[in-house]
Amino acid sequence: MPAAAARVVLVTGVSRFLGARVANTLQADPGIERVIGVDTVPPAGSLGRTEFVRVDIRTPGIAKIISSAAVDTVVHLNLVTSSSFPRAKVKELNVIGTMQLLAACQRSPDMRKLVVRSSAAVYGSSPMDPAVFTELDEPVEAPKSGYAKDAVEVEGYVRGLMRRRSDLTVSVLRFANFLGPGVDSPLSRYLHLPVVPTVLGFDPRLQFVHEDDGVEVLRRMAVEDHPGCFNVAGDGVLLLSQALRRAGRPYLPVPSPSISVLGDMGRRFAGLSGFSPELLRWLTYGRVIDTTALQDELAWRPKYSSEAAFADFAATQGLGHRGLAGLLGRA
Repeated sequence: MPAAAARVVLVTGVSRFLGARVANTLQADPGIERVIGVDTVPPAGSLGRTEFVRVDIRTPGIAKIISSAAVDTVVHLNLVTSSSFPRAKVKELNVIGTMQLLAACQRSPDMRKLVVRSSAAVYGSSPMDPAVFTELDEPVEAPKSGYAKDAVEVEGYVRGLMRRRSDLTVSVLRFANFLGPGVDSPLSRYLHLPVVPTVLGFDPRLQFVHEDDGVEVLRRMAVEDHPGCFNVAGDGVLLLSQALRRAGRPYLPVPSPSISVLGDMGRRFAGLSGFSPELLRWLTYGRVIDTTALQDELAWRPKYSSEAAFADFAATQGLGHRGLAGLLGRA
């Protein structure tokens, strides 16, 4: 539904691919007077008319920016999912940073809308999972570590803010794994390993969201009123084996304990800092989420299915059919 116009929008995590793209999309909206992008490091490229402010959202400095600029809309994209950083630092960025940001939002009389990037990882990955998760489903095995656990905590703090500031419009988006030309993530680096290890005896069902569709959902949430929690993914599913064959990747099924050893090798070859517990469980059991609520709410469907998102990623990354059907047989 249409909203009272967002005039001053603050985007966190603006130096990463998603934050930069969302900021660039929002600044093109003539109804938005200012877009302020914040991060701990400067962006690699130009942000156009987006005003960059170097600030750590774990510090009180974020409250000063929100107050002095009369920010009315915050798009929080600072969830760190990479295992490239020490775990303690990631947790601080994800959880402590969100706490400081939400406290600043609570105190600001100008605030009226909050959009939060969460993750479908909040559902966990388990052999006892339902075939499809809806937003009302609880995880069979709650995440116990990593960014998935951080996302659960972040959502808890967001619900607390909603109780204290019932006047705010709050949208929480549980994204499937992003893929696209600009995506650099543990998943994209995994797919670039010289030999891709898979978990012996498992062929998980996977979903992806194309970065273009993710940006459009975030734009809509920022400029329209769509309160609630929504799953976000491309239509359909892709088996891991199908994805690897279509990307022309040589793969090797190995027992689960050996995955971490090959993941350590990946540090040298592909910049993959081992395999996080969340990634390993996802590569074992997969996860499928229902996106009916989002499509009904927005009267919109993603441009890219999960299959099409993967195909676009593979094509732009130079991956594709090369006649490789795995090291242990041909599909």
